[in-house]
Amino acid sequence: MEFGLPVGEVVVLAGGLFAGGLATGFLVGLLGVGGGGIMVPVLYEAFAAVGVDPAIRMHMAVGTALAVMIPTSLRSFVAHRSRGGVDMGLIKRLMLPVFAGVIIGSVIAKVSPSVVLKWIWVVFGAMISLKMLFGRETWRLGDDVPKSKLLELYGVAVGTVSTLMSIGGGAYITTMLTLYGRAMQQAVGTSAGFGPLIALPGVVGFVWAGWGHQSLPAGSLGYVSLLGAVTMIAGSVLSAPLGARVAHGVSRRTLEVSMGVFVGIVVLRFLYSIYFQ
Repeated sequence: MEFGLPVGEVVVLAGGLFAGGLATGFLVGLLGVGGGGIMVPVLYEAFAAVGVDPAIRMHMAVGTALAVMIPTSLRSFVAHRSRGGVDMGLIKRLMLPVFAGVIIGSVIAKVSPSVVLKWIWVVFGAMISLKMLFGRETWRLGDDVPKSKLLELYGVAVGTVSTLMSIGGGAYITTMLTLYGRAMQQAVGTSAGFGPLIALPGVVGFVWAGWGHQSLPAGSLGYVSLLGAVTMIAGSVLSAPLGARVAHGVSRRTLEVSMGVFVGIVVLRFLYSIYFQ
């Protein structure tokens, strides 16, 4: 039996992860984030409950969340594209830079202790949360996305940080697009398209990073738990289209505040785990 647990405990664990998957899918569609903000904390606590080694617990949570992100982000992207809310030109432009960032993030994950991944969440998550909560619609970096190659460098950074956070790049792409005057709905829809570009190679990277580790729980491929991934996927793919429908029916400011509060809660959660656990 997975993780060496009795059948009853496995059922309870799977039920909790399925519920987390439902919430994850809704948030992916609503906010354009990869869902890692809720999956990583849920998986972290689940792995703690079944006694996964603390030294790799955060790695397992991030790697498994990336696996769940693959079908969830694909379905969210398709839902947004069907509503005309995706800038495919920007996705094609940043595809290779983001992929390069995923490779860098996977290497960092292989050599970094768990606390490093938590601090990455705290620092970069706080930046996004503050911008979404206190930013103003009048804030602009320009009237349109720049032609400069600096945008490609930004894509590399997004791929790196997003892989280590398992967020699909949505928060960073959304922020960038709104600062260049794009409508929030288009920013969310376009950012959803980067989820699969990060999740697919990211999973391969985390499998490689954890391959052969002596403390891996049963049923894992490197830092990816098959039980966690399959259970959360089942819930998340059902609710992603609902989140996308809601996103196209609410105001820009409501989406911004929702994302800011959501990411802020995750930041506080990991700060707590760094100092008190």
